[in-house]
Order: sequence, then C-alpha cells, then structure tokens
Amino acid sequence: MKKYVLFDHDGVLVDTEFWYFRAGERALADIGVTLDRDRYLRDMSQGLGTWAQARAAGVDEGAISRQRAARDDYYREYLRTEAIEIDGVLDALAELSRYVRMAVVTTAKRADFDLIHEKRGIRPFMDFVLTREDYTLAKPHPEPYLTGVRRLGARRDETLVVEDSARGLRSAVAAGIDCAIVHNDFTTTQDFAGATYRIGTLAEVKDIVLAT
Repeated sequence: MKKYVLFDHDGVLVDTEFWYFRAGERALADIGVTLDRDRYLRDMSQGLGTWAQARAAGVDEGAISRQRAARDDYYREYLRTEAIEIDGVLDALAELSRYVRMAVVTTAKRADFDLIHEKRGIRPFMDFVLTREDYTLAKPHPEPYLTGVRRLGARRDETLVVEDSARGLRSAVAAGIDCAIVHNDFTTTQDFAGATYRIGTLAEVKDIVLAT
C-alpha cells in the first residue's frame, strides 16, 4: 500500500492549464507574435514554454521580460474570474486522507497558488506545498519530487505522484517514483508512455493506493 501521495497542482487539483496558455497567448499577441498551441505543449513537455516561441520569432530579452509580467497579470485576472474547479477533487482528497499523507509539488509561483486557494478547501488536506520558489531545478528535473519525498520522510517505493503532463511525468520517473497520469483535455495528446497508471479522475487514486 502506498503511504504518501504527491500531487501536481495545475490540471490535477484545479483546471488552470488552459488559462496559463491563454495568458501567454495574449501577452505575445500584444507584440504581434502568435503562440502556437501544439508547439507550446511540445515545449512545455521539455521544461520550456511561452518564451521559446517568442525568442524563435526574434523577440529580444527586454520585450520578453515586459511581456512575462503582462502574462502574469493576465493569468491572475483569469484565476480571479474563470471557473477552474475540477469536480470531485475535494471528495477524493477527503477519502484519500483516511489512508495516506499528501502534499503538493507544483511549478506554480507561490503568489499564484495563494491566489487560487484563498477560498478553496484543498490546502487543509496537504502536509505542505512546494512551489517554484522551493527548489532550484524545475520539472522535468527530478529535484521537485525528490524534495517532496525528503520532506515527507518517505521512501520512493511508498510514494505515488499524480500528474497530468509529460513534463511532470518525466520528473517523477527520473526521481524513481510511480506516477499516475490523470486525464486532462489540455494535455491529453502528450506522451505518457512512462506512466505506471492512467486514470480518469482523482477518485481512482484510492484504488491504486489500496492495491499497491
């Protein structure tokens, strides 16, 4: 039986992946650059993102810095105004809390995470939250999940990672931790060949925990 679960955040606990893309798309449109969604998803799986396309289009670093700030503003606007709940998440976490200890390991900035969870009930189920400021190397590097395991005082074979992206999957695999990929419409075309499990909703995590 698994004793610990490390959750990715965006696309797993809240439905924010599309809005992060949309914010970047809007920021680049401001300077006349079109953000291609398929290339964005490929870049994200490699630990890159919006600005790879900007640089390929010849945008200088000063403009990228300005538009990065604009992207962040647009994203926070969406976080305040758009529906980002995922049905069943709180019920699934409440049930899982009977069997395992849980934490969040996310590439989200702390300010964005705090904004998202001002009025949501996810945080009380978690031992801790690791955001982008809490480690040096981001996913797909293994450092984020290795940091989570150490902080839990867990063994890797006792731990399950729940992810929705190829980048996060690669991080978990590189850390030597079993990974369950939960379905997300935005990332569904990515390569999940290394996943130990594929699930439709978080409610299925309990079955994995009890069966292992």
